Amino acid sequence: MSVAVAWTADRVCEGSSAPPPRLLDRVRAAVRARHYSIRTEKAYVHWIRRYIVFHGKRHPETLGAAEIEAFLSALAVQGKVAASTQNQALAALLFLYREVLRMELPWIDGIIRAKSPGRLPTVLSRDEVALVLGQMRGVPLVMATLLYGSGLRLLECARLRVKDVDFARRQIVVRSGKGDRDRVAPLPMSVVPALRTQLESVGRQHAADLAAGAGWVELPFALATKLPNAGRELAWQWVFPASRQYVDRETRQRRRHHLHETVLQRAVREAAIAARVPKRVTCHTFRHSFATHLLEDGYDIRTVQELLGHKDVSTTMIYTHVLNLGPSAVRSPADALGGAASVVDRAAPTWPLPGNVPDALRGGDGFRRRPLLSNVPAADTPERKNR
Repeated sequence: MSVAVAWTADRVCEGSSAPPPRLLDRVRAAVRARHYSIRTEKAYVHWIRRYIVFHGKRHPETLGAAEIEAFLSALAVQGKVAASTQNQALAALLFLYREVLRMELPWIDGIIRAKSPGRLPTVLSRDEVALVLGQMRGVPLVMATLLYGSGLRLLECARLRVKDVDFARRQIVVRSGKGDRDRVAPLPMSVVPALRTQLESVGRQHAADLAAGAGWVELPFALATKLPNAGRELAWQWVFPASRQYVDRETRQRRRHHLHETVLQRAVREAAIAARVPKRVTCHTFRHSFATHLLEDGYDIRTVQELLGHKDVSTTMIYTHVLNLGPSAVRSPADALGGAASVVDRAAPTWPLPGNVPDALRGGDGFRRRPLLSNVPAADTPERKNR
């Protein structure tokens, strides 16, 4: 149940008839003024609300460093959240005090951030990618192929517009990606026929929507004011539109949203299970595999950085664990002891084997051979019985 927080740091001036804005409304306004993403806005509002409720709905102006540390400690100890989640909550609270309440407090900079441990990404082999894609059909297959073949993030793929696909240059223009940065990604030739078919389907659907008095689409920022009719042009339509329309509350336009990201997430998860890939496969796993396979093919890490849209090359460096510089290039000393066959033979269990085991794996009495440990007495000797 959501908690309506109606506090405000500003006091109502005498003679003022307008009610003061609520605290969370001020947070939303501050986030939008800085052009943060809608997901950042939702995350900040969520953590600020939880912070206020955690301290008995006290106003944040009356709380300090001890209350922030208590809240963050409760997240880690009781909520068992990851370090990245804990740091996200801290970022929301720092934004509240610095940008919304305008409180210059010396204890803010002294708050210790949780240290995020280094994790290696899950990477699929080329055969595993083929197995997962082989279990997919329709629009999710086209989208998953773009995730792997172009290195797109999930929402970057879902938010593609018709004008962003350039068949002549064999490239995809990613608009307002992570960090609100644009970049160019390669267009896989293997997906071009299916993508052309998808765009033709989008054109027919858009023509039908226009005939029915709809056909609108959401435009970024104030473009709808500058170009009033651009929202009905085919170039601005989503490459992967939703199946149903909705009515915008402000403009009363009948629009289509892009396909919801959970549709692709569910399809990828089901395909990985059907393909029996023994790894945790998500949509972002395709992006990890894209970068890793490019490095395996000898592409420069700076090129991979540009294709992925990383601001710092250190972020891309995490994929260099595949360049024959890690454990895969080292021969284990156990491999020089006598081969794997002797290990398998000596480590075999001694209990009776089930009936479906081939005779070649059995001993003459139907048992596995006992491990060759000379210092272990036999079961029927007095030394063993006395133990």
